Amino acid sequence: MHALVATVVHHPEDARILHRQIRALLDAGHTVTYAAPFRERGVTPWPELEAVDLPRAAGRRRLRALRAARAALAEHVPKADVLVFHDPELMLALPRRRPATVWDVHEDAAAALLTKPWMPRPLRRPLAPVVRSFERRAEGRMHLLLAEEGYRGRFAGAHPVVPNTTFVPERPARQPGHDRVVYLGHLSNARGARELVEAGRLLRPHGVRVDVIGAADPSVRPMLRAAQQEGAVRWFGFVPNDRALRMVSGAMAGMSLLHDTPNYRHSLPTKVVEYMAHGLPVITTPTPAAEALVAGRPEGACGVVVPHADPRAAAEAALLLRGDPGLRSRFARTGHEIAREHYHWPVQAKAFVRQLEEWARAEPGLRALPHRAPAPV
Repeated sequence: MHALVATVVHHPEDARILHRQIRALLDAGHTVTYAAPFRERGVTPWPELEAVDLPRAAGRRRLRALRAARAALAEHVPKADVLVFHDPELMLALPRRRPATVWDVHEDAAAALLTKPWMPRPLRRPLAPVVRSFERRAEGRMHLLLAEEGYRGRFAGAHPVVPNTTFVPERPARQPGHDRVVYLGHLSNARGARELVEAGRLLRPHGVRVDVIGAADPSVRPMLRAAQQEGAVRWFGFVPNDRALRMVSGAMAGMSLLHDTPNYRHSLPTKVVEYMAHGLPVITTPTPAAEALVAGRPEGACGVVVPHADPRAAAEAALLLRGDPGLRSRFARTGHEIAREHYHWPVQAKAFVRQLEEWARAEPGLRALPHRAPAPV
């Protein structure tokens, strides 16, 4: 099978797209053409891929990227058995004639409009019904993969879920330390960037530093740069996922300080699972999925839940963990066991690949694949 994978919004080294889904396709013996903004992001594509460079769609600058994507997809779909795209705006760039087409639904796009700083505030709520109408039309024209169980209610049909799990090592490389708290992921106001900075200021006098790993929205970059200059945080910017996970290993805790917004009420932050997978206690705000995982499992708690928009509570949770090595070790051990048992990506990888194979095989006029019974996703 030859897969054509496309994004103009996500980083080409996005963990879900590259390190999980594309890696799974390659490991299964399939070939992949990957269309993404490599040059603008300063990324060298993997040699196993056929890479197609696209402009990046960012903020209100999206038309150029969509035009380039339309031309690239039209050129490359004739040799593809399946097309997987990751940005809802790419629906406007799909060729009329195309192979089995899959929209990988990463987020609640309509709810996310409420927190997009580049979207004019008066347009955010009126545009949400327009986005919902696009989603309804997509159901009848293509296949959907959902990143969260909570997304099922947005759609009329039943669609397979490929959750944002991660690679969970058999055992963590290091035990949690005592002088470093980490954040891994994209940074924005809604994702708690201000709370991270303020927590860093509160923790600095206690000899605890806050390492922040991830790209940031333009609106919070000046704040992060200023915080780094004063020593409140160490901001590393975007780091490829495999290297970023090595950086978080051995930290005292991992933070997830999402705000209470509609887009996050149905989502489990991948960073929480990644912290658990690498033996870090978790400090999280009470978004429903995160709270249930960190504090509501029968196996026991693996971290501390703190109120929304409360950097002092986040800092106090970090100091609690610093002062109790036994608690740190228990949270780390429990979190790793839960992640290994329930969130190890290779289990999902096989089902993901088989689902794409089944869809590609079912499309008329495309190269037949060897028959293999599909596994439920």
